[in-house]
Amino acid sequence: MTERLKPETPDPVDFLAIDDLLTGEERMLRDTVRKFVADKVTPNIAEWFENATFPAELVREMGDLGLLGMHLEGYGCAGTSAVAYGLACTELEAGDSAIRSFTSVQGSLVMYPIWEFGTEEQKQQWLPGMASGEIIGCFGLTEADSGSDPGSMRTSARLDGDEWVLNGTKMWITNGSIADVAIIWAITEGDIRGFIVPTDTPGFSANKIEQKISLRASVTSELVLEDVRIPHDAVLPNVTGLKGPLSCLNEARFGILFGAVGAARSCYESALTYAKDREQFGKPIAAFQLTQRKLVEMMIGVNTGMLLALHLGRKRDEGSLSAEQVSYGKLTNVRMALDVAREARSVLGASGITLEYPAIRHMNNLESVYTYEGTNEIHTLILGQAITGIAAFS
Repeated sequence: MTERLKPETPDPVDFLAIDDLLTGEERMLRDTVRKFVADKVTPNIAEWFENATFPAELVREMGDLGLLGMHLEGYGCAGTSAVAYGLACTELEAGDSAIRSFTSVQGSLVMYPIWEFGTEEQKQQWLPGMASGEIIGCFGLTEADSGSDPGSMRTSARLDGDEWVLNGTKMWITNGSIADVAIIWAITEGDIRGFIVPTDTPGFSANKIEQKISLRASVTSELVLEDVRIPHDAVLPNVTGLKGPLSCLNEARFGILFGAVGAARSCYESALTYAKDREQFGKPIAAFQLTQRKLVEMMIGVNTGMLLALHLGRKRDEGSLSAEQVSYGKLTNVRMALDVAREARSVLGASGITLEYPAIRHMNNLESVYTYEGTNEIHTLILGQAITGIAAFS
């Protein structure tokens, strides 16, 4: 016998009842992070964004919640599933991309390479303090002239006795000016190696990049290394070549494909509430066909993006997720989130350009998310190679 359809109207935000696909433990973790964002981030983010201030006081709290390096095992890390990590990223980016970016850099770009490629001594030295938030890290890969082509980096490392000597400049480095330690990728004897560099090492300096219109509540810096000397054992011994940094980027991209859904959801929720309250021509603007079409497109984007993220998260947890599938998720979900943010801004009208509502802030932030951890164009070419077998870039 054919089952009857449920008589209840679906939830306007979770229209496809994706919550039903989560375990009780996943929902509890998600709700804990959502409450943290609602209590600590949402009431203050407009001020932080306007004043270009990163809320460093939240770092220890995120450590206490187990959010830093949460998908790693041991060394004070929570050891959660990939889906749980992704759901946390969704909630953090619903607050602001800057908060999720900090978490991604700390856990996926700094802790992960030490955890995956470091010695036991390096792990014991750095990971517990980073998991608790006592130590902040940054990831030095991008340079002014080598963004999408990291293999052309100029930062160098040479052995001098029992020390490495590093020289070069890194650009667009999240957390750079507040970091206690940096993972620096450099050319040495024709190969690329990763180095653990305390930021108080003589010759290391970080210059904060000012006048940003995007990610204003995040610290972005230029790193300068002038004859920086570090011990021979500061190198990450278990990886050489671009495999090292690119594997870290894939870790971060996974968090982004979840996080972008949070930003989109925040924009959609604000536009939906506004459209039902705002009256023009004697009725709420939600009653107009053009506005309903915008709201429906936003709702479809958010729900489809969440389904994709959850599917990829489940694949990662079962060990079947490919790097190309991560690129698929990063490309399409960030693009979707940008479209939703722009559409939400239009529904909000003039109010949409103010920080009273989240749309313009998320929209500006997502322009950076669209570019970092692999530009939209690079991910397109990764997918192009995957389906044709032909590389369009070297």
